Amino acid sequence: MLRGKLILLLSWCLLAFNAIASNDIKDVRVWPTSASTRVVFDLKNAPEFTYFTLSNPHRLVIDLANTRSDTPLKLDNTGSLLNKVRYSTPKNKASTRVVIELARKAETSLFAVPPADNLGHRLVVDLLDSAPQSSGVVLDMNQSSRDRDIIVAIDAGHGGKDPGSIGPAGTYEKNITLSIAKMLEDRINKEAGMRAVMTRNGDYYISPNKRPEVARQHKADLLISIHADAFTQPEPRGGSVWVLSMRRADSELGRWLEKTERHSELLGGAAEVISDNASERYLAETILGLSMDHSMSTSYDLSKKVISELKGVTRLHKRSPQAASLAVLTAPDIPSILVEVGFISNPQEEKNLNWSKYRQQLADAMFSATKRYFEQTPPDGTLWASRKAENRTHKVRSGESLSLLAQRYNVKVSSIKRANNLTSDMVRIGQVLTIPST
Repeated sequence: MLRGKLILLLSWCLLAFNAIASNDIKDVRVWPTSASTRVVFDLKNAPEFTYFTLSNPHRLVIDLANTRSDTPLKLDNTGSLLNKVRYSTPKNKASTRVVIELARKAETSLFAVPPADNLGHRLVVDLLDSAPQSSGVVLDMNQSSRDRDIIVAIDAGHGGKDPGSIGPAGTYEKNITLSIAKMLEDRINKEAGMRAVMTRNGDYYISPNKRPEVARQHKADLLISIHADAFTQPEPRGGSVWVLSMRRADSELGRWLEKTERHSELLGGAAEVISDNASERYLAETILGLSMDHSMSTSYDLSKKVISELKGVTRLHKRSPQAASLAVLTAPDIPSILVEVGFISNPQEEKNLNWSKYRQQLADAMFSATKRYFEQTPPDGTLWASRKAENRTHKVRSGESLSLLAQRYNVKVSSIKRANNLTSDMVRIGQVLTIPST
């Protein structure tokens, strides 16, 4: 009798324990990139979790409530940021503790994803690297290798826990922006001499202030942030392009000047000869001011070209560049624009944005404008700058002479004569001359 009761009690406890520990890790996957790493846990049911970070060494500890699992956590190709994923002693018998060991500090973001696209419940862990590794693209303008790529940072607005605006049919802005961003990335990467980097390449959250930092880490020549507009009423529609307002620019410049340890990020070698005393602060202010002036001028010129291309694809809500105080545009050394591809709150535009061909047309418009701009003014040290130097031409206008042109293009008169087979210093109005690079 007693033996039977004990067996019954043990059976009841086992059933109760299994009911409590109702979740299970079915698999774990990882996607490393040069700037971030994503770890995905496939689960039987929706996860209940808490987490915290530790340092020395850097670790992310995740406690999964009501979970028991013995699924192996072995991973291949973890990248340089992630060292290992392992189990640890749980805080109670009904939970599972997972430890992600990191090579260095990383900003973490965790969120649950419900079943979709033939996938079950998932826990997504995004790790933004504090010291991104080189992706193999030539990024340093000061290194000996010439003819580097033009680097364009593409920022897909919102993501993860931040869906952005939601259309009347339930379309999430974050999904539209990521799709267009990837299409633009593909166009840029197919163009010789250009290379795209993404601030995010999946559905995860990055704060607006961090996005310019990702662009800076990759030494980007341009940042394009992609968004979809919204309004409380369904009538407004059309695209627009935004640049940083002067008021916000002035305040950002002030913040950078206050943080003297960050001067070197903008000034390069010049920072070594600028001390932090008050008498030489004006020099740093002048150089930083010139950097921001150049960035804002470039942003405005490019935004006009983007508007010109967009009007062939969609109606325009604003026909000239707009200025606003937007965090994603605040890098003082990187020209930055924000493109609103339309009003997702407008039923027709929401429908258009859900059409893949239309999104491709928007991406193509942004690419064409970017290409046109850099063809005219390629950054120094790039392949495109080298090509332009080799193929420069000048049409002689009234009052111009060889000596004047030599001074303007910083070349010798003899070089111009040699490049054009000239036997005298005489030129005629309308004559097209090849301008050599030296």
